[in-house]
Amino acid sequence: MQGDIVSSVLLPVALAFIMFSLGLGLTPPDFARIARQPRALLVGMLCHFVLLPLACFAMIKVSGITGAFAVGFMILAACPTGSTSNLLTYIARGDVALALSFTAVASVLTIFTLPMIVSFSLDYFAGTAQRVPAPIGTMTGQIFLMVGLPVALGMVVRNRKPALALRIEPKATKIATVLFILIVIAAAAKNWALLRDNFGTLAPFAIALNVTMLLCGFLVARLARLSRRQSITLGIETAVQNATLALVIASTVLKQDAMAIPGALYGVLMYAGGLVFAYSMRRFATDETGAPVAAGAATR
Repeated sequence: MQGDIVSSVLLPVALAFIMFSLGLGLTPPDFARIARQPRALLVGMLCHFVLLPLACFAMIKVSGITGAFAVGFMILAACPTGSTSNLLTYIARGDVALALSFTAVASVLTIFTLPMIVSFSLDYFAGTAQRVPAPIGTMTGQIFLMVGLPVALGMVVRNRKPALALRIEPKATKIATVLFILIVIAAAAKNWALLRDNFGTLAPFAIALNVTMLLCGFLVARLARLSRRQSITLGIETAVQNATLALVIASTVLKQDAMAIPGALYGVLMYAGGLVFAYSMRRFATDETGAPVAAGAATR
């Protein structure tokens, strides 16, 4: 019964709060920036919504990972970028405005793209004995309630009560971080035997996927002739996922705890890769004139 309460109530509520805290940091101008830099956004969408799922699928096939774990990684690849990508972008001296805009857009688009990718993954990777029906309509509605609506409410608070939003946003972000840590610990503890027995296979895969997408996002952006700061940002946005959403989809929507293991593992390991990437790139970040960007210049 306690496990059911955690999966059906606590996880969705925690995710909703995390997304609400993200919304507190977003304003309409974050979306308006898209009109001023559509190429960067389009490249980011290509990397995050097309190349990431395709790369994950190809790596799964090559590695031989099957069943629930394969579906779990595909669920992770279908999730939007994590809110902490904005912090990593700041550390890397990337384009924080682009990061905010992309995070906002990705959170909305995921409502439509995630159910389709999850449905395909279940059909392709789940064996007969473990096949789980993908309730696309129900999943879309739940994703909207847990992702889209809380972000919108956070933005409403930021728009109507900016002073209040600015005052509570730091505290909300800290609470969201603690909730994420607790969610990952709970998922790992609940499935400790599976995690222990498969760590040697899943951890290297998670690290490889993270590094691959950090480099893929950066290099594709450079090939598209985006600035170095924008390229750094899109590298981070392509690789940093909303692991909490992956856990909720696996445990709450599909009710398959084994599928939550990849999200829990990646949710921890992606910060290691992200921080190494951020600190490696920050020394090379430049502004439009080619001068080094000071740390304070990355703030909004």
